[in-house]
Amino acid sequence: MGLATEARYDVLVLGAGASGLMCAMEAAKRGRRVAVLDHAGKAGRKLRLTGGGKCNFTNLDVSAANYVSANPHFCKSALARFDQYAAMEMLSSHGIAWEEREHGRLFCLGSAGEVAGLLTTLCHRQGVDILLDCTIREVDREQGLFRAATSQGVFLTPSLVVATGSPAWPQVGATRLGLEIARHFGLPVMPVRPALAPLVMAKDWPLAGLAGISLPATAQVADRSFSDHLLFTHEGLSGPAALQVSLFWRPGLEVSINFLPELQLVDFLASLPDRKVKLRNALSRVLPARLAAALCSAELGDKTVANLSRAEQETAVASVHSFRVTPLSIEGFAKAEVAAGGVDTRELSSKTMEAAQMPGLYFIGEVLDVTGMLGGYNLQWAWASGFAAGQHV
Repeated sequence: MGLATEARYDVLVLGAGASGLMCAMEAAKRGRRVAVLDHAGKAGRKLRLTGGGKCNFTNLDVSAANYVSANPHFCKSALARFDQYAAMEMLSSHGIAWEEREHGRLFCLGSAGEVAGLLTTLCHRQGVDILLDCTIREVDREQGLFRAATSQGVFLTPSLVVATGSPAWPQVGATRLGLEIARHFGLPVMPVRPALAPLVMAKDWPLAGLAGISLPATAQVADRSFSDHLLFTHEGLSGPAALQVSLFWRPGLEVSINFLPELQLVDFLASLPDRKVKLRNALSRVLPARLAAALCSAELGDKTVANLSRAEQETAVASVHSFRVTPLSIEGFAKAEVAAGGVDTRELSSKTMEAAQMPGLYFIGEVLDVTGMLGGYNLQWAWASGFAAGQHV
């Protein structure tokens, strides 16, 4: 649409992602004149890629325990007012079919693009102006109004909503803009780091060379344990179990892995009818052969099950059920699904997402220091925080 050099709106939303579109739609329902600005060429660009393109839009089991934040109670209010059932209804009532997968994760049967398209359509129906390819150059406040200078002109508003996301996935346009805006207006920002990202191991770690192997496992870091699929990569470990661990891992922490969470190795070995089988071959009956060989030394692997001493059996059990390794790092923002940290929520209202010391300024979605575990929790937070702000702006 063509714009004058300067345009004024009741509400200006920066970011046409899940939380921004949700907020814009809800605000417009209340009769507010709303504009959404985004530097991308298409609304919901990251949303269209989530869940492997299938959009893991929420989870059957959602609570504050599924989120990491320096202010752990902050998310409770918003999650209670727009819960997982509201998210299900939002899609179902508009003809978007979905299914439940393991761990209560809900995915669209079609594509994630359908969800992005739905939000865009609902915004347009409410009269929301969505301006794409619109680069934000400067944001400030003067004479009681927020002023956004952009590549498409200047926008003025009494209510500015920052829904710009986090630095995760820079290849699809992610930036630090929201964090910079927060700092500009004096809001503290918690340290930001990649999260839900693959674990990077030393090149010579004991299980190097197993890239491509995938299996169900339980991975633990500190007091957090996750049972899900684990994938060996050329750099280390990926798959849902590793990504979950990355959210809680810190440099120097050891990760423990149980490669047979559903079977006790001691019981399995005792049940073997042929106890003259080599340990390596016995393990390959319940584990991928290359992993089985790597989990025991050549000498131990060549021993028959019948000839294992108690100490040797304990060594095998420890390798299988509590393999320990200290990652070098986790992958960077380019391979991280989200970023942990962000705008300090202790400076915001948990009911409205408004900054306590800067009336009219709101932060929603992933730009906040609220990070969900893998499984639809981050999109649920986008819906909930966007809805909360949309009821108040």
